[in-house]
Amino acid sequence: MTHDTPTETVQAVLHDLRAVDGAVYAAVAATPTPTLDTALRRLSRTADHSKISFSVAAVLGLFPGRPRRAALAGVGAVAVASATANLLGKRLVRRARPDREAARVVAGRHVPMPDSASFPSGHTASAVAFATAVGVVLPAAAVPLGILASTVGYSRVHTGVHYPGDVAAGAVLGVASAAVSLTVGASLARRRG
Repeated sequence: MTHDTPTETVQAVLHDLRAVDGAVYAAVAATPTPTLDTALRRLSRTADHSKISFSVAAVLGLFPGRPRRAALAGVGAVAVASATANLLGKRLVRRARPDREAARVVAGRHVPMPDSASFPSGHTASAVAFATAVGVVLPAAAVPLGILASTVGYSRVHTGVHYPGDVAAGAVLGVASAAVSLTVGASLARRRG
């Protein structure tokens, strides 16, 4: 009986997780969903550059008090998530994008394949960061924005540009980014008060 070193164990676990990640990606690609394809493709494109989050923030910003504070927290969270995902995560991990053609992702689902690395999903990180930060400050918005963020994350797998693991990592990064934004916001409010 051989005993694996901790490094070998970690490598074996990562190998297994990559296998599951690839299998889930392939299963999504192989599942016919013609009714969802157009809507999820459009959602994925609309979420480019956090356009949805910034639009919601603009509307919230029109109302003083809690809605405006929620908008500021959300935009701050998007800034942290976007910078962390794109300037740090993607450069450190450098995971290649999925091979959409090999997985036979239906052409009707396609959005342009980004040039950046796949891990983590920046779309998901930003959407989850916004939803989490806004939801903490404005609890009535938590569920609808959470559903929207989850759907944006899934749309990135559905359109073939991310593995599920990229989306999961983006979601974790989004929650952490919201925590940073909320902490900084609370600190600034205490200094003003």
